[in-house]
Amino acid sequence: MFAKPFKVKSNTAMKGSDRRKLRADVSVSFPSLSTENLSDLMPTKEELSVVKVYAHKGDSLTVYVRSKNPIVFEMERNLYPTVYTLWSFPDLLPTFTTWPPVLEKMAGGADLMLPGVVVPPTGLPEVQQGRLCAVSLVGSRAAVAIGVATMSTREMLASGMKGKGFNILHTYKDQLWAYGDKSGPPVIAPMETEAIPEEDQEEQLAPHDSVPDTHLPETQLESLCLVEEAADASQEGEDIAVDKESQETSDSEGCHLSPQEAMDSLLNQCFFHALRYKVKKSDLPLLTSNFLRNYLFTCCPEGQQVDIKKSSYKKLSKFLQVMQQRKILQIKELSKGVESIVAVDWKHPDIRSFIASASEAPAPAEDMGGGAEQLYQPPEIISLYGISAKMLPLFQESGHKKGDLLTASDVRSVIISYVKSNELVHPENKNFVTVNPVICDCLLDKSEYNDISLLKWDDLVTRCLVRMQQSHQVTFPGCSPVIRKGNIDPIDITVAQRASNKKVTIIKNLELYGLDPSAFASLLQQRVQASANCAALPGAKERVQVQIQGNQLPHVGKMLLEHFKIPRKYVNGLDLSAKSSKKK
Repeated sequence: MFAKPFKVKSNTAMKGSDRRKLRADVSVSFPSLSTENLSDLMPTKEELSVVKVYAHKGDSLTVYVRSKNPIVFEMERNLYPTVYTLWSFPDLLPTFTTWPPVLEKMAGGADLMLPGVVVPPTGLPEVQQGRLCAVSLVGSRAAVAIGVATMSTREMLASGMKGKGFNILHTYKDQLWAYGDKSGPPVIAPMETEAIPEEDQEEQLAPHDSVPDTHLPETQLESLCLVEEAADASQEGEDIAVDKESQETSDSEGCHLSPQEAMDSLLNQCFFHALRYKVKKSDLPLLTSNFLRNYLFTCCPEGQQVDIKKSSYKKLSKFLQVMQQRKILQIKELSKGVESIVAVDWKHPDIRSFIASASEAPAPAEDMGGGAEQLYQPPEIISLYGISAKMLPLFQESGHKKGDLLTASDVRSVIISYVKSNELVHPENKNFVTVNPVICDCLLDKSEYNDISLLKWDDLVTRCLVRMQQSHQVTFPGCSPVIRKGNIDPIDITVAQRASNKKVTIIKNLELYGLDPSAFASLLQQRVQASANCAALPGAKERVQVQIQGNQLPHVGKMLLEHFKIPRKYVNGLDLSAKSSKKK
């Protein structure tokens, strides 16, 4: 419910009468809370606030906040405690236990499946369907989620611990938790219980032959799946931590991860290595394509290679969105398909706890003036041509449909195939093609109907390309292709006159080619020793332009063409430099 940001409608302080009513309602909803507990939960001298919010799915909720931490939220006249409240009162709800890797999936919006629930030797808590329950991790009673049971305990056991167990409402690390002070869960020792001998345990579970033991199943679990190695580690009495520790446990035991799980592990390792040891605050904002190419890839251990397509995320943007949901970094979309890392929380526990292995000696972050500049690769840009309704008759025979996008060579091949299959090559001069009714309707203007009966091959293809819908595809290294309508805007360089006859050089559209305007301005400033800055691009949403004092056309052109290898056809304004040199 709180996996995505919610909208705050209002935030007001509670009146005394409302505070007393809330205390009474909480007492009715949670009878186990004593008068002292209620006083601790809602102290008389501390301010309470009522926050009206809309969840991302449109649900209207009321959140009650004490000292910046949400303590209770109300939905459809039902009260639910937050994890902050459950950390103070761990016995408020019946608690079920799961494995640490499951938490990340629940925080992302997944429900808790029964295969992910640990069945302790003492058995599961007795609950009925629809009962509100807490979820904790192995090794601690501190709740990390709350949810509603989809079936009773007896039904869970009878099902063989398969299917959905709980509809998760709120978790540690979700947006409701982030609305508070973002503190972590305390370590609350599990209740001391005597372990039941295995034989007695089997007798207790005899009526339910399919009930699994505390081991995780070896088969792939639906939705929330865990690796078998985590269970083995827990049996040895080791605490399992998300990501890093589970990976270390797996490696130490020589476990066999699936290729996708292994790639996810390598991707996470390189990601946290880059943030911990490579990326600096001065590097931000940083284009995600540059981060992937200049930082993440360079942190890959020798002999291994990160291939995001082979991971469960498939795309860099999806992986970074997950990291943003975990509050590790913040992403901003500059234009369609072009994103930038604008902030990193270096105090985040996942970053601070990352330790590089001995074979991965931490190296200082590369700035744009050195290695990053050499590692830069321009995007691959391909012109595409869409089939319109008018041009469709020419392409139907080849199996294409309206709206299909083709390259220029594909269009040429289709035209050649059409001409040959319809025997339209002029018998006396093979350089000409006979105009049939289809070609006439598609490629000729009305004024040309009676005048043109033959077309040269080049003229035929050129007319076809001109009448098709223009598009282009941009592929950044390591990212999925992005297709946009029209032709790509070139990098535009202009020299403008300012007050007191001063000149300034303006560079636009750098983002479209994977260049970070802020880093570009910093590097250019170092090279020409002139003041440079970034300003909003007029008429373009979330786009910026680089401005630098003086006429710097030669330096800008040299940087773009020689250092960043941008093809000359994608840079406008370089001819101004040639004209100005001729005048001199």
